[in-house]
Amino acid sequence: MSRVRHVKKLLVVVLSAVALTTAVAHAQLSRPKADLVPMVERSSVHAGGPVRLALRVSLPEGLHTQSNKPRDPLLIPTVLTVEPPAGVTIDEVVYPKTTELKQEGLPQPLEVFERTFVIGVRVTLASSVAPGDLVLPLRLRYQACDDKMCFAPTTGTDKWTIRIVPAATAVGGAAEPKVFAAIAFGKGGKPEAAATAPTADAAKSAVANSTSSAKADSPAVSPAVSPTAQELSAIAAPATPAAAGVSPVEEALAATADFEVLATTGGYLGTGDFLSFIHNAEAGVKPQGLFEGRGPLAIVLLVLLGGLALNLTPCVLPMIPINIAIIGAGAQAGSRSRGFLLGSAYGGAMALVYGIIGLVVVLTAGTFGTINSSPWFNLGIAALFVVLGLAMFDVIVIDFSRYSGTLGQGGSRGTVALAFTMGAVSALLAGACVAPVVIQVVLFSSNLYATGTKIALALPFFLGVGMALPWPVVGAGLAALPKPGMWMVRVKQVFGVFILATALYYGYEAYSIFSNRWVDAGAVKAGVEAQLKAGWNPSLADGLAAAKREGKPVLIDMWATWCKNCLTMDQTTLADDSVRAALAGYVKIKFQVEEPDEQPAKAVMQKFNAVGLPTYVILRPIKPGA
Repeated sequence: MSRVRHVKKLLVVVLSAVALTTAVAHAQLSRPKADLVPMVERSSVHAGGPVRLALRVSLPEGLHTQSNKPRDPLLIPTVLTVEPPAGVTIDEVVYPKTTELKQEGLPQPLEVFERTFVIGVRVTLASSVAPGDLVLPLRLRYQACDDKMCFAPTTGTDKWTIRIVPAATAVGGAAEPKVFAAIAFGKGGKPEAAATAPTADAAKSAVANSTSSAKADSPAVSPAVSPTAQELSAIAAPATPAAAGVSPVEEALAATADFEVLATTGGYLGTGDFLSFIHNAEAGVKPQGLFEGRGPLAIVLLVLLGGLALNLTPCVLPMIPINIAIIGAGAQAGSRSRGFLLGSAYGGAMALVYGIIGLVVVLTAGTFGTINSSPWFNLGIAALFVVLGLAMFDVIVIDFSRYSGTLGQGGSRGTVALAFTMGAVSALLAGACVAPVVIQVVLFSSNLYATGTKIALALPFFLGVGMALPWPVVGAGLAALPKPGMWMVRVKQVFGVFILATALYYGYEAYSIFSNRWVDAGAVKAGVEAQLKAGWNPSLADGLAAAKREGKPVLIDMWATWCKNCLTMDQTTLADDSVRAALAGYVKIKFQVEEPDEQPAKAVMQKFNAVGLPTYVILRPIKPGA
């Protein structure tokens, strides 16, 4: 019973740590979220008449949202969309008064809503609506801004629940009368119709008419569009209507089946590098990655050796004989075969835990790729590695091994279940020496898998196998371990140097991503407009259709108004005469990816294995019969 209590206590510690870490990571990685509170004027109502609703929106301190009619028509407005069921008519949507927000670097203030504001909605219920609870789903599209920058737009969802009572029953009392009295009902506007996306020609006209105002008062991050099907940007909208029930982007993705992907690249590229990218794509030359040409066995061997080397770290090596004794292996096993079995169970559990962690991360490559491109994620990894690096120099003490030592106390040793449990727990509590390597291998595996290298799925598992290799051998008493000494301190300090260097790398990545978003969105849009005037296509579907019809290769440029390198590429590399000459025979497409983790942009980025912006993809039409 004592051993069971210790196991339960340890599991509580582990699960609590995991839950806390997950909550902190989520809080850091998420965009500013508004708190939505739907309200109905009365607790119960009759069918056959009007009903007044309200939505209270509260943002964190210091933040505002763009108004429903920003000064720059290309900015993302705050839009409330209500999805009425049968028998419900939306009469009006009443937005609150706006205020001005002075943002650094902009000549004119933004027109925004207060940090907390209320939107009113008036609906009419048909007399045929039956008594009971009526649910009205809502969706609020908004962009949060402070005095320095605007964040990527966010969509929040919630619902109103209207209690409908029979005509013979009195209606309920008023709720929040002050809130509803402050709403200017009768002066609102009609809800926006669920119209199809505007045509590319209409979009070009709108862009041209708004150029001057966009340059004057665009925010630091200016998502000009919504990535939803209803609010699809003209940048991705075809001039010809899509088939019924099929969005323009879905139509374009289906059209890619007639094309061969020659090459994909991303980030800023100088003129020489971009020309090499074009020429290599045309010649069929594939860029070699770190492990390309070495074969899968070489990749596995390198990772196995890395896992094996982790056993020599001061966080692991001293604990091997202790844990061997705890699980009843080694000299206490009674036989070498029994010790081998117990050591194998211990090591196998370690490999399984690392394999599961790797699969969870790698198979969510689309989501994880977005997280990996978040400055907060990189900053969090940098801070974690600083702590782990300082632990290598004994500035901070990180030692979870004392928890695993309690598992074998007060109970019988030598069971496979105990050995397996201790192996799994020790993998989670491996210490400061192992954690940076595991994290780095998982991150590397995710990026490698995104390039099409399927063996990346197994790399974290093989890292665990490498760490597990000594356990069956030592458990059977067939080998002696190196003796601890000062050499281990030196190894630990060398690890510390590499870990701190990795922290600097991730810190620089976070700074680079932050600085990449400190950009004048008006300048980005101006760069895109210049490219459109030079012959680029604003529609993915139309561009692919033209390329197929004319038998021309395609260059897709994925961009966003918050992408600084997108602007730099438009102003430098893509404006270079040699690059323009190399692309003269191409159909060139600008595809706006304002929110990479939402549809339809997410589907396009996953289709071409894009993990950041800008991304460039070269396609070639497949010849009939090929």
